[in-house]
Amino acid sequence: MILNIKMFAVLSVLLLPLLLSQQTEAAAVISIDLGSEWMKIGIVSPGVPMEIVLNKESKRKTPAVVAFRDDVRTFGEDAVTVGVRFPKNSYKYLLDLLGKPYDHPMVQAYRARYPYYDIEATDRGTPLFVHDDKTKFTPEELVAQLLAKAKDFAEISHGQTITECVITVPGYFNQAERRALKDAAALAGLNVLQLINDYTAIAINYGIFRRKEINETAWHALFFDMGAASTKAALVEYKTVKIKEKGYVETVPQLQVLGVGFDRTLGGHEMTLRLREHLIKAWEAQGGGDVRVSPRAMEKLLLEAERLKIILSANTEFYAQIEGLLDDKDFKQLVTRAEFEELCADLWPRVSGVVQRAIAAAGGAGTGARLVLAGGGSRVPAAMQALKDAVGHEPARSINADEAATMGAVYRAASLATGYKVAPLNVRDAVLFPIQVTFTRHVDGNDKLIKRTLFGPMNPYPQKKVITFNKHTDDFDFHVNYAELDHIPSNELQYVGTLNLSQVVLNGVGAALAKHTGENVEHKGIKAHFNMDDSGLLNLVNVEFVAEKTVDEDEDQDSTLSKIGSTISKLFGSDSETPDKAEEKPEEKPQEEEAKNDTKKANQTEGEKQNATEPETKPKPKIVILKEPIKTEETLLNLQPLSPEQYKTSKALIAELNLIDKKRIERETALNNLEAFVVDAQMKVDMEEYAQCGTEQQIEEIKKLCSETSEWLYEDGYEAATELYEAKLAALKDKTSPIFYKHWEHRERPDAVAALRSMLNSSREFLKMAKNFTKDANPDKDVFTDVEISLLEKKIEETTSWLSTSIKEQKALKKNEEIKLTVDSIREKMANLDREMKYLLNKMKIWRPKKPAKKETDNKTEETVIEPEAGEKEEKQEKVDETQAEEPATEKENDTETTEPPLQLSDGQDEHSEL
Repeated sequence: MILNIKMFAVLSVLLLPLLLSQQTEAAAVISIDLGSEWMKIGIVSPGVPMEIVLNKESKRKTPAVVAFRDDVRTFGEDAVTVGVRFPKNSYKYLLDLLGKPYDHPMVQAYRARYPYYDIEATDRGTPLFVHDDKTKFTPEELVAQLLAKAKDFAEISHGQTITECVITVPGYFNQAERRALKDAAALAGLNVLQLINDYTAIAINYGIFRRKEINETAWHALFFDMGAASTKAALVEYKTVKIKEKGYVETVPQLQVLGVGFDRTLGGHEMTLRLREHLIKAWEAQGGGDVRVSPRAMEKLLLEAERLKIILSANTEFYAQIEGLLDDKDFKQLVTRAEFEELCADLWPRVSGVVQRAIAAAGGAGTGARLVLAGGGSRVPAAMQALKDAVGHEPARSINADEAATMGAVYRAASLATGYKVAPLNVRDAVLFPIQVTFTRHVDGNDKLIKRTLFGPMNPYPQKKVITFNKHTDDFDFHVNYAELDHIPSNELQYVGTLNLSQVVLNGVGAALAKHTGENVEHKGIKAHFNMDDSGLLNLVNVEFVAEKTVDEDEDQDSTLSKIGSTISKLFGSDSETPDKAEEKPEEKPQEEEAKNDTKKANQTEGEKQNATEPETKPKPKIVILKEPIKTEETLLNLQPLSPEQYKTSKALIAELNLIDKKRIERETALNNLEAFVVDAQMKVDMEEYAQCGTEQQIEEIKKLCSETSEWLYEDGYEAATELYEAKLAALKDKTSPIFYKHWEHRERPDAVAALRSMLNSSREFLKMAKNFTKDANPDKDVFTDVEISLLEKKIEETTSWLSTSIKEQKALKKNEEIKLTVDSIREKMANLDREMKYLLNKMKIWRPKKPAKKETDNKTEETVIEPEAGEKEEKQEKVDETQAEEPATEKENDTETTEPPLQLSDGQDEHSEL
């Protein structure tokens, strides 16, 4: 029993770290900064800090473009290349189309900018790209393919399966746009931990490296982000706050977005389009013809305008040049920075407008805020000057303008994923589009429209809100809408879309009221619980009827018993039967405790006054909260999300495209492997060292087969199936493997023989030393037995003899004959000899002199040596063989030390030197 307890304790110590490591094992998570023009991926995985994922070209950002040509799907730079020749087959700037109806102004502007796309409306009313007669793509499907490619880059880069992510989203995205992006992520096989506003991700990146600066004194930073499609500005406050999320109060740093300004159409792409228009007019002035009729020429002009814009940010003038723009005519035009700034003269005042709206939304807070730049568009000198004029001081360039959002989002991903512990940073975002609830109430014979604000402008989120309807006695409905949009510029309101979000119909209100009636019951109304989650999505959590019931002592006891029974039944019920957690008023708990204390005192008084005739004081009445769930039917009034059937269809389409890509890659890999092996085999059989390892007939057969395969590849083989490539490769390997194997054996054998001889020499030296530590040679240090010495000696002689004989037999053979002395046989002999040596070395290492036993006889001390029994000796020897014992502590008896130092190896005889 004692042994079992000890074994259990040892196992517990060994297994506990393993269990903990399994519990804390974390999967890699990524962030995807999906912009209109570029896509960047961040990753954090166990043992790897936050970093940017490189694409297949080893670049840190990838064009957000997907293209289809000849049943081949390409992404990034390859898709851009396809787009130059076949613009209709390359899809880009897709973020601007998510969550928008076909008649949305931005969709119509997209069609005007890229007239070569064939776009129609779906049954949902969203835009649909008509690729060909058989294939059509929704924006969600195309964005899903980009997200899946980002996932693929991360998995290839780090060799781990990715399932969770945080995706950046423009802060001005409304409910429909955010839902559409989440649908696209689901189609890509990604679980979205959070949709984070891009300026919030930048603020996180800025704050985590300045944690020491964050204290109880608030300070502010103004982040200005001009990207390809839009411009955003956010005023953010940093300070420490006290929170109680883990059951105790702790002080943590917090960033809170106070004000936001944005312009959906002010970005670098708008400047590029204006430069393209300038180049078109210059081409027409040169008599080049109507370039607008050629999609390919228009795409070339767009790429050259983008290059020109970047160069003019650092130079005052540059020549735009395009070879063979139209009808084999070249185009060349000098463009100055002054001309470019004049083309965009109306854009620069809009830069200051974005900043001013952000400061105004914050109520004028943030005086003296640090100005921090992000986004590629902020590098344009004229935009920078307009920003300086608006703020009044130089901006700080203390973050990576391109990657700040990506790194901030991946930090957020690590904090939300399981298995990672990061320094806490509380994040509070702000509502851009206020939300209100409207409903009708019957007043004085008329229906009156009532409006209640749910989330006001710049309200922080994530946050829960409750709306109480206390005048309704029967079923009714209410609407959730955007409202109070006075702070949004009129030109931006057209992009918000419909202001009606949803309609909620409540059923069973009258029944709930009738169920809870009485003189002691007070109705508190119908409460609708809403939640704005950290992705900025509004959710109707539940609706319930609430009442307060006043009960006396007897009713309270019955109620308590019924509650206990209800609790027990819930323990054995399903999760779906468990109601949502009841909302408690702050004053209810003290009343309940007071009632219990009063009841306890009354019971004590009753025991003390059994014979008294005075009436007892009744306990105070207790208030019980009653809740009854109300059935709800919620209908979205703006853009409908993907239905289950539509989601299934889109998922199947993407799965089919993935399968096509997989088969194509497998075929290309098989073809490349066959081509490489043919070239390698032809080169090797022409070398003398390989030719000697085969007969003339074998060499000729290989050369013939390689020649036939090579001719087949260059004639008809490039259209063959994957299985045929693999079959031809297997046939070649079958012919060449005997020769390649023999060559490998002849090449590796000398090193293997040298290693075995070195081990034999070391073993002989050890044997000489070991013979001096036997009972016959040294009675005081009888480490080894004669049997052990003879076994090692025999093993050395057998191995030496075998090696000598095998070498002679192998030398007598030709290189193309069957191998006699193989590398594997040499390794086996080394392993056998190594096992014998390790056994003796371990025994020498743990050997200790025998302990003398002392006993007193007639006042005389007699020393005797206690020899172990035969069985004990064998058991001890087995333990020595299996484990390495610890050195015993020094023993002292009769003030005399009896210890002796352990046996040491002689110089140059390290136990691991030859093993």
